[in-house]
Amino acid sequence: MLVFFGFVLGAVIGSFLNVVIYRLPKGESVVHPPSRCPVCGHRLGALDMVPILSWLVFRGRCRYCGAPVSARYPLVEGLTGGLFALAAWLHPAPDAGLALVWAFTALLIALSFIDIDHYILPDGLTYGGLALGLVGAAVWGFPVGWGAAWSGALAAAGLLALIGGYANLVLRRGASGRPGFPVGLEHVYLAAAVGAWAGWGWGVAAAAAVVALNLALRRPLPLHDALTLTAALLGAVVASYGALPLSVLESVWNLLLAAGVVALAGGLYWALVPEEEEDEEDEEPVAMGFGDVKLAGMLGAWLGFGPFLVALGAAVFAGAVLGLLFRRRKLPFGPYLALGGWIALWWGAGWVRAYLAYLGLS
Repeated sequence: MLVFFGFVLGAVIGSFLNVVIYRLPKGESVVHPPSRCPVCGHRLGALDMVPILSWLVFRGRCRYCGAPVSARYPLVEGLTGGLFALAAWLHPAPDAGLALVWAFTALLIALSFIDIDHYILPDGLTYGGLALGLVGAAVWGFPVGWGAAWSGALAAAGLLALIGGYANLVLRRGASGRPGFPVGLEHVYLAAAVGAWAGWGWGVAAAAAVVALNLALRRPLPLHDALTLTAALLGAVVASYGALPLSVLESVWNLLLAAGVVALAGGLYWALVPEEEEDEEDEEPVAMGFGDVKLAGMLGAWLGFGPFLVALGAAVFAGAVLGLLFRRRKLPFGPYLALGGWIALWWGAGWVRAYLAYLGLS
């Protein structure tokens, strides 16, 4: 019965997610006005919005004007219902944990389809999902404990920000990106560099000091990406030889935490103070969008850092396989991350423990 209820609830939630996917990128309210046919403008009644069944009964057409209705609508409803049902089967207890898993699933579905359509991951969903993951950890200790949630969020965001930074450095042949004012990616890399040598707190403090100087001078101070990113790697290398008070693992962990703090704080700043839109001709080539960094932070809050690595590995594998199968359709990385995150939610921790046991570390 719980599995059946999960499917019905998921299909209903999926119907609402269709509205979110369509309206949120346009900046429209997801609750007002009521749903209408986008062709004839007729307000939809209850019979028009029965999940899956309405599309089948009316043969994929509006019953008022006969315009075709995209198969995307029943697909999202069926996918949400199916994943809600599977979650109920994997977590057969009608408790707060299952409700959190359903919320996590709905967020991932909405983010995935918005990213496919518009190549964006809305801040309201990524930061909202991150906050919900931290609340779940603090109040219910689910899916992970509080310590694992906040450190996982920071380290996951820091890791993806740095992966993107090194990839951008290769893409731009060593050139730095356009500086941000008052905060930008160069401050993420600075935090990582100082964090690798002295600890994550000093890394965050260094980035904050430069941001404060930017505000005081009313212009961005130049920071060369190649210098800061190299310094971050060099710190870990020096630590591996015992020349720092940090071990190599501590050095790497601290650089990830420092980068994650600045990345998520900077992203939140730009979410509240949006940048001016750039002309397409002025856009810089990037290897990875910053929305993926925020999504990584959200996943880290729900999974913890170890299982997040499983999610990242699954995302890369899925991207490679599906990229070969669907060469004509270029998909962003967000849906792959979401897929990996959902898989890691259930099996990530077990796979990490099994791998550590194989290495003799547990």
